[in-house]
Amino acid sequence: MTRASEGTVRIGISGWDYPGWRGAFYPPELPRRAWLRYACRTFDSIELNGTFYSLKSPDAFVRWRDESPEGFVYAVKGSRFITHNLKLRHARTALANFFASGVLALGARTGPFLWQLPATYRFDHDRLAEFLDLLPRDSADAERLARLHDDRLPHGALLESPEPVSYRHALEPRHPSYFGDEAMWLLRDRRCALVVADTAGRFPTTAELTADFVYVRLHGSRALYASRYDDAELDAWAERIAWWACDAPHMRHDVYAYFDNDAHAHAPHDARRLAERVRAVTPLVRGGGS
Repeated sequence: MTRASEGTVRIGISGWDYPGWRGAFYPPELPRRAWLRYACRTFDSIELNGTFYSLKSPDAFVRWRDESPEGFVYAVKGSRFITHNLKLRHARTALANFFASGVLALGARTGPFLWQLPATYRFDHDRLAEFLDLLPRDSADAERLARLHDDRLPHGALLESPEPVSYRHALEPRHPSYFGDEAMWLLRDRRCALVVADTAGRFPTTAELTADFVYVRLHGSRALYASRYDDAELDAWAERIAWWACDAPHMRHDVYAYFDNDAHAHAPHDARRLAERVRAVTPLVRGGGS
């Protein structure tokens, strides 16, 4: 095993602003406004899931960037207006609004973009291909796209990145039709990762690799968003992650893994426990309790 064949592993949480985590993860005396800074110094990546529900302001993205340390990255969940309302159809203007809403401000703090599809939406080759072709592959692409925004930006537009950044995209479909050969070929051709999702058996999943990175979402193995991962389950995930990062054939794979079992404050503790296990088998895990 050589360094050139290894990927970097980041293990974090999906969101951070959960009142139920006070006392269970956040110190009881820590004010809510300081929770993000605390989480950013516990993990080195967080999935921004508020961006799924509404367009945020440029000021919010600037604040998120400035409250995180150097080397930290945010995964950014794409707008549900694009994925659930439009179902990827005629998405250029909506994508322009999304990237103009402040996303570009993250600069070097930008990790992969997550596009989660509704469980009722079947695979449509042409529609998915058109959508994937619209996605920016770097910040220069995103700047050009953002300039096409319309007037539906309640907090104004931000159209420049503070530095050049490469972009990656991951798709989390929940309909079985996405797990056939045609969809896999399309995702590989467009260098889009197919999310490896643990959803307590509710939705289909696969460990098929379709890009040079792996995006893992751990929603709970027994109760969706609610169950804790036991030691044996975390051991198994650590082995898979180490294999993807160090031993998977032909190329290295960076791995981003996020816990979304946020009920009962399981997510941050499971993320720390998984990071400890991955660190034991590869030195390349960067966050999660360091």
